[in-house]
Amino acid sequence: MKKALTIIVAIMALLSFSACSSSGKNVKIGVIGPLTGDYSLYGVAVKQGAELAMEEINANGGVLGLDGQVIAYDSKGDGTEGVNAYNRLLNEDEITALVGATFSGVTLAIKDLAVLDGVPVLTPTATHPEVTLNAENVFRACYTDSYQGSVAAVFASDSLSVDKAAVLYNKDDAYSEGLAMAFIEEFEASGEVVITEAYSAGDDDYSSLLTKIAATDAEAIFLPGYVAEVGAVLTQAKDLGMTVPFIGGDGWDGIEDDYAEVADGYYFGSHYSKADEAEVIQNFISAYEAKYNESPNSLAALAYDAVYAMVKAIEEAGSTEYAKVVSELASLKFENAVTGSIQFDSNGDPVKSISMIQLLDGEHLLVDKVEAK
Repeated sequence: MKKALTIIVAIMALLSFSACSSSGKNVKIGVIGPLTGDYSLYGVAVKQGAELAMEEINANGGVLGLDGQVIAYDSKGDGTEGVNAYNRLLNEDEITALVGATFSGVTLAIKDLAVLDGVPVLTPTATHPEVTLNAENVFRACYTDSYQGSVAAVFASDSLSVDKAAVLYNKDDAYSEGLAMAFIEEFEASGEVVITEAYSAGDDDYSSLLTKIAATDAEAIFLPGYVAEVGAVLTQAKDLGMTVPFIGGDGWDGIEDDYAEVADGYYFGSHYSKADEAEVIQNFISAYEAKYNESPNSLAALAYDAVYAMVKAIEEAGSTEYAKVVSELASLKFENAVTGSIQFDSNGDPVKSISMIQLLDGEHLLVDKVEAK
């Protein structure tokens, strides 16, 4: 009987070892973003930045001595699709951590599930303030909507000497609305927002709103949004003969690809400047261009940094256990990052300066680095 028990214990131990070995073949990090549709510019950039980072990490020993793997699923920019992708990553792929989602709305849709599951989450690009609130396991590599909107207002007031501003935003998008409200609050501390107009998701005619704005004495227009809709707004503004400068947020990044002419001379905030000569930045740009034959936008850089930061936390935890990785993320210091050093406050948010870019002849000009007051 004793011998039989010993054999059973040995078999159970062997089976347990086999299961651990099977699940330990690689360390999986999930990515969720829009890989198709109008907003695929952002999701594809995040996916590519994440995959480049993991490729470099694997070339230098991997994660805990194992191969790292990025598994990316398409959210289509939709919350329901994002939840489906999240459940698949956790239940089928058994990821160690999540770098995502790309958009604030999708990240908010999966947040409660992620908190319940305790999975380490480091979104590279979701800027809505509520993303990290009351969520000890959720962090972000980017600045928040409120911080970004405030910095845009400071830039308009201090750098461009604007006293009167207009605001035009997408009322159906958490990102656009968040930036708009923060801009208004900060700008009105020193100037006047003379008009605020909002459009709906799916709108394609902005002429009536632009005509209202053109009839005011606004000296600049804050337009937080993503390239597809921003490009359409700027095209119609040009058709109306408007010359007042527009200011945008990081959602404008990449606008020069399709809308360089109508966006020429305008400003937007970004997480890093391609003109920065820092070695880590230039090495990243060179590697990205060599792999993908295109220049990296700021979302690609943030995803690249986020994967490196997550792997650093896993390495310092010496484990893929969720709680241990989350603990290491909370105290993480990752200084050699493309988009600036990553260290989190009590909410899981970094505080960074924002690079204000002017688009001139299709090229980025670094105008200033600004922090909120």
